[in-house]
Amino acid sequence: MPIEDLQNLAKWLDTDPTVPSGRWFKRFAKIIICGEGELVKTILEDSHSAIGSEVE
Repeated sequence: MPIEDLQNLAKWLDTDPTVPSGRWFKRFAKIIICGEGELVKTILEDSHSAIGSEVE
């Protein structure tokens, strides 16, 4: 996992992002973070498909 994506994930989490109560995902350069409600559930490689609503 690229360090840049981890840094960007940390910055994004520091903004206290608003996410849906159901399934959601957030794309970074080489990874996709998937969650449900307030919880981050998994990290996918960018070549995989995510389920849920994409958040900014």
